[in-house]
Amino acid sequence: MSDKNLILTLAKVIIAAAWADGEMTLEEINSLKDLLFRLPRAGGTQTTGREWAMLEMYIESPVGAAERARLVEQLQAALRTPKERALALSALENLIQADGVVTDEERAVVEEIKAAIEAVDLGVIGQLGRLIRGPVQRRSQAVANTPNREEYFEDFIKNKVYYAVRQRLNLGGVDLDIPEADLRKLSLAGGLMARVAHVDREVTEDEFDMMVNALQTGWDILREAAAFVAEIAVSKVGAELDYFRLTRQFSTSTTEDERVRFLDVLFAVADADGRVSHEEIEEIRRIARSLNLTHKQFIGAKLKIPRERRAS
Repeated sequence: MSDKNLILTLAKVIIAAAWADGEMTLEEINSLKDLLFRLPRAGGTQTTGREWAMLEMYIESPVGAAERARLVEQLQAALRTPKERALALSALENLIQADGVVTDEERAVVEEIKAAIEAVDLGVIGQLGRLIRGPVQRRSQAVANTPNREEYFEDFIKNKVYYAVRQRLNLGGVDLDIPEADLRKLSLAGGLMARVAHVDREVTEDEFDMMVNALQTGWDILREAAAFVAEIAVSKVGAELDYFRLTRQFSTSTTEDERVRFLDVLFAVADADGRVSHEEIEEIRRIARSLNLTHKQFIGAKLKIPRERRAS
């Protein structure tokens, strides 16, 4: 593992420790990002946007005990020298002292991680042991079943609603019984509908119901499944949902006819509260353009809304 990968692995463990009590305030998240930014830069290189996105994937939602254990195991395998071990221990201590308040949960988790780091044998025998142990661990069923959100990293970047849906499904208790490809398309559609509904910074009950109806009828799924996807889409639309990746992915996964009919759905969502505002019309216009639809196709969908219910 390169020095830079060691720093990134350490950063993930630090984030896992910060989630020790299951919650982080916005202030704590910003402080954590500042701490991560100040981690030593291996070889003087800056963290790339893609690497920051990988860290944000862990910052965005709680890291449980099993996933934390997997990250600590990765960090153990990455340590080669006393200097690297000292760096890891120092960074953990800096984290826990960052806000001046140390909870029992945080202290317990950090001590657990420190003990794991200190237990690593950095001698030649330890190196050989890790060389042999690595392939065995990679093949173990226990490790294979450990939560690993990085399997969905591309979705975190390109289809954040689907990523959130998949994370929620992985927690158990819900089975949508929807093919993977359809679930991805559902998530993209939900995200774009949520964009329109959120133009005025508030998603009304009528708009949410329209989203659910559109997902249910458009993909022939149970209402409970449609509501599940719609609820996650609405919750994510304000969290810097990547508009351009969303439209690009939806465009490549649908036919032109599907996209044209989807414009009707977007206008129906906008009209759910009885009037389509100028801002909503412009948002749908931008979406239509990003979906490679013509101005004529956009106007055709717009004119299906009665004139008295839309802005001129």
